[in-house]
Amino acid sequence: MKRLQDLSEAEILALAVASEEEDSRIYRHFAQRLRAAYPATAAVFDGMAEEEEEHRRRLLTLFEQRFGHSMPYITRQDVRGFLRRRPVWLMKDLRPDVVRGQAALMEQQAARFYAKAAERTTDTDTRRLLGDLAESEAKHEQRAGELEAALLTPDARSSEEHQARRALLLQVVQPGLAGLIDGSVSTLAPIFAAAFATHDSWRAFLVGLAASIGAGISMGLTEALSDDGEITGRGHPWLRGGVCGLMTAVGGLGHTLPYLIADFWTATAVAGMVVVVELFAIAWIRWRYMETPFLSATLQVVLGGILVLLAGIFIGSA
Repeated sequence: MKRLQDLSEAEILALAVASEEEDSRIYRHFAQRLRAAYPATAAVFDGMAEEEEEHRRRLLTLFEQRFGHSMPYITRQDVRGFLRRRPVWLMKDLRPDVVRGQAALMEQQAARFYAKAAERTTDTDTRRLLGDLAESEAKHEQRAGELEAALLTPDARSSEEHQARRALLLQVVQPGLAGLIDGSVSTLAPIFAAAFATHDSWRAFLVGLAASIGAGISMGLTEALSDDGEITGRGHPWLRGGVCGLMTAVGGLGHTLPYLIADFWTATAVAGMVVVVELFAIAWIRWRYMETPFLSATLQVVLGGILVLLAGIFIGSA
């Protein structure tokens, strides 16, 4: 790999052309991926791609004037310490905030490259153009803001926020809530049955730990294998499965951890208080994100949880 200071001016210009071509294609790809769900944001990236293409044309014109039509082949991968692009465009579910963050990073890196490249050139026209492009790339964040102001009207922004909220619900909140409910409610019976059968905090803790982890693995795999997300738009299956499995385990561990307290009745009292907090938290999440009436959500979750808890205590005490 070459160092930037070892490149000739022809190689610097060729590298700049290749970089602008790649950035333009990345922005076009962002626009294509976002267009169906976020059309206004896609239009912003179309505009940014056009600006990168204009930079490429200016660089090509200068190269041909100075070095003719035969351009050396050189890419970012051939230069040590040169800017790298994190391939977020390969992500299955692109979000506008992730794409905007990546674009801002790309512009900052490009501005630094042009500033450094300008220092390595002696030709005044080349130095002027590279300096102008450094300033242009540095101002792209401002330009992106101008494009957003023009294209992301209040109606468009509201529509995209609604779409983002829907994606959050489908990909994170729903599987997480399903896991939390299952972990919090389904583990109540085995944990409290073991506790009241043995009156031993440590044994109750081991049962709860096994039940929580086992339920997390089971629910995670079930969620991941139930739907690939292609048609439903529920996102990557392993993301959903991971969220669901993690929240299932968390739901069970919440009232398992108190049994690390050696005194059985103290541990049970703390575990009972944790259960109450968990059930009301689930009811609040259903009200906040799933638009379920709070009273209805509370009655459904709390009543169900209490019945499972009592079943565990009754079986364990038998």
